[in-house]
Amino acid sequence: MRVPDRPTRKRSTPARRPHPVDEVLPVGKLAIYGVQHVLAFYAGAVIVPILLAGAIGLSERELIHLINADLFTCGIASIIQSVGFWKVGVRLPLLQGVTFTAVSPMIAIALAAGGGTDGLLVIYGSVIVAGLFTFLIAPWFSKLIRFFPPVVTGTVITIIGLALLPVAALDAVGGGSNPDPTHGRYLAYALGTLAVIVVIQRVFRGFAATVAVLIGLVLGTAVAWLLGDVSFSSVGDSSWFGVTTPFYFGWPRFAGAAIVSMIVVMLITAVETTGDVFATGEIVDKRVGKEDVARALRADGLATTIGGVLNSFPYTCFAENVGLVRLTRVKSRYVVAAAGVFMIVIGLIPKAGAVVASIPHPVLGGAALAMFATVAVVGVQTLSRVDFHDHRNVVIVGTSLGLAMFVTAQPDVAKALPGWAQIIFGSGITLGSITAILLNVVFHHVGRGPAIAGAPGEPTLRLNAINRMGRDEFVAAFGRLFQGPTDVVGRAYDRKPFADTGALRTAFQEALFSAPREEQEALMAAYPDLGGDLLDDDSLADQECAGLTRLADADRDEFASLAAAYRERFGIPLIVCVREHPDRAAILAEGLRRLGNSPAQEHAAALIEIAKVANRRFETLVAEANPIAAARAASFGTSAR
Repeated sequence: MRVPDRPTRKRSTPARRPHPVDEVLPVGKLAIYGVQHVLAFYAGAVIVPILLAGAIGLSERELIHLINADLFTCGIASIIQSVGFWKVGVRLPLLQGVTFTAVSPMIAIALAAGGGTDGLLVIYGSVIVAGLFTFLIAPWFSKLIRFFPPVVTGTVITIIGLALLPVAALDAVGGGSNPDPTHGRYLAYALGTLAVIVVIQRVFRGFAATVAVLIGLVLGTAVAWLLGDVSFSSVGDSSWFGVTTPFYFGWPRFAGAAIVSMIVVMLITAVETTGDVFATGEIVDKRVGKEDVARALRADGLATTIGGVLNSFPYTCFAENVGLVRLTRVKSRYVVAAAGVFMIVIGLIPKAGAVVASIPHPVLGGAALAMFATVAVVGVQTLSRVDFHDHRNVVIVGTSLGLAMFVTAQPDVAKALPGWAQIIFGSGITLGSITAILLNVVFHHVGRGPAIAGAPGEPTLRLNAINRMGRDEFVAAFGRLFQGPTDVVGRAYDRKPFADTGALRTAFQEALFSAPREEQEALMAAYPDLGGDLLDDDSLADQECAGLTRLADADRDEFASLAAAYRERFGIPLIVCVREHPDRAAILAEGLRRLGNSPAQEHAAALIEIAKVANRRFETLVAEANPIAAARAASFGTSAR
């Protein structure tokens, strides 16, 4: 009897799940999350036209038009940045807003032109040209990404968060031109809103937790309305429809000095945008490259040019909403696109804008305290990847934070400087960002290239001199990379000539792993016990970074017991590159785990740890020889760690 053939079943290939950034959420969630972004953004969005109108003498009607134009253009700019097209838009959940950096320069430009709408026309001329300039230089600016290692981006992100906190604090005590820190209700609204957000984040999961900020704003506003501290009268006085038309105030005027000032502003905001892009990349767990930075800057430039045409101002990524993405953990860029649609609607319907504008300042301040602080937390997370055993990184971070907080706490210091310098010193974010970038260049890039051996104040050896060395000289110069026998260093010498520093480092690694087993075992036996007393200068420097030279008696006994057990099982000392494991408890745990390995596995593990120790000592050798250029390889990917 013939068994019928079983039908063959095609295996279905599961669809690849999109990255959370590219996930399109259900319409309801998009709407709610989008509204939350608008509410978080609104106060910061309208503050620039309010400040500008008051300073240059615009009427209330003109101010209302500026606010509508600002919101309308913010929506367009946010859609361009988040959705993107061609090579424009970073395609991350980044919302666009008018940059605070431009406020002082725009006021100066307008007043120099006579103020009022005449001053506005000169502002718009400079904004249009500066936007085109930013769009065109984006690819070249993005190539400078190597000047933004974690020590710079982490510092800039931390500064952005810390510098925004005073803005939140001002709102929390009433905001505007007449804050009152002693007002009990203001404090209650701010802390109550913050408490609601924290409680929701702690108690709830899923959707409720992601709209904690929105719930806090709604509840805070409702309580303030019940107590008579919210008025919605402006809603009735506003019209239902209003549209901004291109060049509403007249054709733009172009002045050389104004254009130069606005270009400087855009260069500064490019630095801030770069920091925001990196911060958002960290939050949404998506790698950011130079092309992403170029896309973001092109979007900034295009949005700024559109802003000049539609009666608005220079645009940049809004750090406030970066904090909201971190707080809510909603990573979809289409949420920001939805927020952009809502902003366009609000820009066309003044009544809708009036409703949002009715949220009390203290309620906004309470929510902003949570959002802005989370931006600083992202910066701290980025800085956790920085090697602070390198004192130069301590100087970069400390100096940049110090200057940023100095200007943030004492903003009037900018008035003591010339007008061009006030652009930089008028913002803690700007000053701190520029300081971090310049110090990184000075400490890590300026110089004639890395010397390979030597110390400050002593003769140094560069690559060409090393390639001319005899074997004995070479061994004397680099014998300190390994403990005891110098056979491995001699084997590295046989690989001359060395094309660059990386080739020299590779020669030591290959010489170690290709050495005969007997030679490797002799080398292993020369390494000291962890936490022991028989240390030469190099071993002392290695173990100091993990505190193994300052052990209490109980800790010393633990390390001695581990070392004895390890020697008994494998016949060699326990070798760990403690510079990569600076926690004593973790070193002990690692050693205990390795006791369960086979001898062959542990032989290989010991060789790898010796190579790591040699790499670290090589970096120290280069650093001592040339402090200015020492961290180039480590910072920009040529280090073979």
